[in-house]
Amino acid sequence: MYLGIDLGTSGVKALLIDDGQKVVGSASGAMDVSRPHPGWSEQDPAHWIRATEEAIAGLKASHPAELAAVKGIGLSGHMHGATLLDDQDRVLRPCILWNDTRSASQAAALDADPQFRALTGNIVFPGFTAPKLVWVAENEPDIFARVRWVLLPKDYLRLWLTGEHISEMSDSAGTSWLDTGKRAWSDSLLSATGLDRKQMPDLVEGTEYGGTLKGDLAAKWGMNANVVVAGGAGDNAASACGMGTVGEGHAFVSLGTSGVLFAANSSYLPNPASAVHAFCHALPNTWHQMGVILSATDALNWHSGVTGQSAADLTSELGDTLNAPSGVTFLPYLSGERTPHNDAAIRGVFAGLGHESSRVVLTQAVLEGVSFALRDSLEALRAAGTNLSRVTAIGGGSRSRYWLKSIATALDLPVDVPADGDFGAAFGAARLGLVAAAKADPLSVFTAPVTAETVQPDVSLRGAYEDAYHRYRRLYPAIKSATAN
Repeated sequence: MYLGIDLGTSGVKALLIDDGQKVVGSASGAMDVSRPHPGWSEQDPAHWIRATEEAIAGLKASHPAELAAVKGIGLSGHMHGATLLDDQDRVLRPCILWNDTRSASQAAALDADPQFRALTGNIVFPGFTAPKLVWVAENEPDIFARVRWVLLPKDYLRLWLTGEHISEMSDSAGTSWLDTGKRAWSDSLLSATGLDRKQMPDLVEGTEYGGTLKGDLAAKWGMNANVVVAGGAGDNAASACGMGTVGEGHAFVSLGTSGVLFAANSSYLPNPASAVHAFCHALPNTWHQMGVILSATDALNWHSGVTGQSAADLTSELGDTLNAPSGVTFLPYLSGERTPHNDAAIRGVFAGLGHESSRVVLTQAVLEGVSFALRDSLEALRAAGTNLSRVTAIGGGSRSRYWLKSIATALDLPVDVPADGDFGAAFGAARLGLVAAAKADPLSVFTAPVTAETVQPDVSLRGAYEDAYHRYRRLYPAIKSATAN
């Protein structure tokens, strides 16, 4: 058996698979986010341990024999979080999370230093780890002076599990301290933020050995000794391992609260000017690119709240046949946008409203707006040298057939829909645990799920969608100064 532990923002999921990669059980533990000031987002790392204990206890209650047979553990987690420890491994302050925006000015200052984009291949976003440490240095200097270790969230769990200060490439690529092409910490980038390499964990590949489970925890959970903990992965790279998105040209589109267009690459292809994320993958000598939009199902849920109708009812009103764009355009920038604009101040808008603009028309515009935002990400990936021939859809929004047709037509790519199953980050983490413990060939393990069906672009609407996309593209510069927060 192999165990995947995924540290999410709202909870921890623990998932067991057997050596044939069949899911045999899962359990979870919940936690909250603290927002003590506007724009702040924090968590107490002790809550991660509590939630993990709850999840493992759930598995022990329901699958004790399977848990006892675990040979390897893989870790996944939300990226970019700044977990600060002293020389006794004590937490110095709550972890500053990925969606915390307090360090916007520090991020802009670092991004103005050309070496950051040159070495990391990315814009220094406010959510990344490095600007958070600059904020701490400027606003909490006593804490900054005591920082002995900076760990990413899942790697704090690893410290608790193994006693080791270790990270891996995919998660570390989101710190703004990694030389992403060389897959190594950059001394010059660390120095630019008042840190040095001694404060960073050792680096391994996600498929490699990343510690051994402590004996007391193994005994508590009914496991044997010498359980291997894999390097693991950041959440999106772990999801890619779960989806089998590891080979050149393989891609998925995730319709969750935010939206992600993820493409695996066999070479390093940065293009920071387009706000594409270029990170290391969880496999050696492999990278990935991501276009990230901040409101995907979040946009539909906002529309649901305004109209008082459930998201499912709203999409069902559209029927099963894809409609031509109506002329109403929606920009889904409800909390700013990453790809391609890197604009935290922009806000959403409906344009082209008329007396005839019904609720159904507005729902259609919301779905199209997200589809066109994903098309922006596709164009950004193309500008960075990645051409895709198809994508696989995952996430809650992929349950809407209409939305999948809209995305397929907006991207002009076939969209594969996987058969029912759990292919998320916890499953990918369990696969990483299997590879590290069994020394298995990653490509033989990270296979793609069976495709239940493929949604093809509607060729009859290709021209109408292309016209609507160009109208969508013209709207952002036209309203930028009028909607900035």
